[in-house]
Amino acid sequence: MTRYLISFNDGAMDHIPDEEIPDVGKAAHTVIQEAVNAGVFVFGTGLHRQRASIVATDGLVTDGPYPETKEFIGGFVVVDVASREEALTWAAKIAGACRCAQEVRELMPDPELEAMLRRADR
Repeated sequence: MTRYLISFNDGAMDHIPDEEIPDVGKAAHTVIQEAVNAGVFVFGTGLHRQRASIVATDGLVTDGPYPETKEFIGGFVVVDVASREEALTWAAKIAGACRCAQEVRELMPDPELEAMLRRADR
């Protein structure tokens, strides 16, 4: 299985009238419940609209984002699925529920991290 990040940009849902947001939330939770039931949901959440803080390698904290950053992540879901096609299918369901386009990226596997997590679960 491979993990995929499915995300949308901050502001992608700004076109939705305030009175329809509860319906969008309900639709999104329905899709997430479907992913949980299918055993592919890993984690997901929306992000508060706020400026990022940048923590440099020396520990210095500055307000972000980086000057070259033009977009912020508004929310995301991580799924663990058998193929990119399956990740795209989940992204399409999320896009429909959230009424905004979704970006899909494959997460890099990290066998050493997976081993650490398995040891921690013992």
